[in-house]
Amino acid sequence: MLSKQDNEALCRVGPGTLMGNLMRQYWIPAARSDELPSPDCPPLRVKLLGESLIAFRTTSGAVGLMQNSCPHRGASMFFGRNEEEGLRCVYHGWKFDTAGNCVDMPSEPAESNFKNKVHALSYPCRERNGLIWTYMGPRAANDLPELPALEANMDEGCTVSTVHRACNYMQALEGDIDTIHFMFLHYGHLKEEDTFEGGFYNYQVKSRGGYFSVQDTDWGACYTMYRDAEADTYYHRIANFLFPFYTQVPPGTLAVKRQFRAWVPMDDNNTLYFGVGAAFDPVDDNPEAQKRSFKRVQEMQADTTGWYGRSRPIAQAENDYLLDREFQFSGESYTGLPSVFLEDQALTESMGTIYERTQEHLGTTDSMVIRTRRSLLRAAEAFAKDGTLPPSATNHEVYAQRSGGVVLPRNADWFEATKELRKAFVKHNQDEIQESLGRRPGGKVAATAS
Repeated sequence: MLSKQDNEALCRVGPGTLMGNLMRQYWIPAARSDELPSPDCPPLRVKLLGESLIAFRTTSGAVGLMQNSCPHRGASMFFGRNEEEGLRCVYHGWKFDTAGNCVDMPSEPAESNFKNKVHALSYPCRERNGLIWTYMGPRAANDLPELPALEANMDEGCTVSTVHRACNYMQALEGDIDTIHFMFLHYGHLKEEDTFEGGFYNYQVKSRGGYFSVQDTDWGACYTMYRDAEADTYYHRIANFLFPFYTQVPPGTLAVKRQFRAWVPMDDNNTLYFGVGAAFDPVDDNPEAQKRSFKRVQEMQADTTGWYGRSRPIAQAENDYLLDREFQFSGESYTGLPSVFLEDQALTESMGTIYERTQEHLGTTDSMVIRTRRSLLRAAEAFAKDGTLPPSATNHEVYAQRSGGVVLPRNADWFEATKELRKAFVKHNQDEIQESLGRRPGGKVAATAS
């Protein structure tokens, strides 16, 4: 469990907070590119780290992110006119560019230079393959860090999805690094006969428990949860936490999986999930039967223009996330909820917006959760004390990681043995991939794997 003091420090992200100050040293996903679909399109309300901001795309296509309140007398810039390379407040016509400079002040006399003395709070933005990033820290425009080398977002064909979750970022993030729940919450109904012998799901059904090993890293933390595979091998589910709020989850094949998730704090009580994925190299892994049907797809509400009106599923707390008790006991679902993502959504939101962690009882399978909390608190405290930052804040290359499943000999050092398989931007041949799945050529289960 955490002390009340540590829980507060971990969860609060507004300006001047311990964790908020740390997060502001990093580039932060702010929006999907298609949320600002064209030059001079309507502006977008954005909540980030407890701040109310307005995003807009200028005539030339550049993205700006500025304070909601006009510096004149506080009217909302959301109602502004997006025109001719700037956002103009409709109250008195003051206009601001993407750097926050007041470029026009028609309410003042023509000879006045007052506009040169007014500046709006704004944050630099960069756009990469469908994702808009912003930097909210103190570094000067000519001294910004590089965007993180997160492999999936560096592929032009990557997909970007967003979902609003009505709880604190850490609560949502912890669900991703808690892989033990996978074969309960998501596949508790699965039986051995529903799976392919020698496949990843088969190993998990045979042994729903597991053992954890966690490694501190330059990017945050890496862990494996391992369980019996064949007589002399373990099946490992290897995944990452990456500063300050990224995860890479373990389902899939380690050698080829290219994805990450960002649990971006809108404020203390709301999180915007960004799921980013790129196509995997093909894997001939004898696809096994996975007995899982969904009552319906994850249907989304139409976006509204409110602060919390983006990316909201139809399934919400007020309709019990579309829970179907008959479906729950049909043999096709463990929970009766519509999808895997909504199962996580329902359970994490059901804890309240900020769970009181002094009440929890943690076991050995919570070791990655414990390590991640400690890593974040240590990093935030070190930064507050003397300005020391984790390597990830200044070295974008440490983000070049992958996650996924692999089969290893029982005597292998999992972290060292998977060093090459965990590297991003590497294309493995089919022999290497099949060996990592614990198979000899021809699809036979191998006694060893490198």
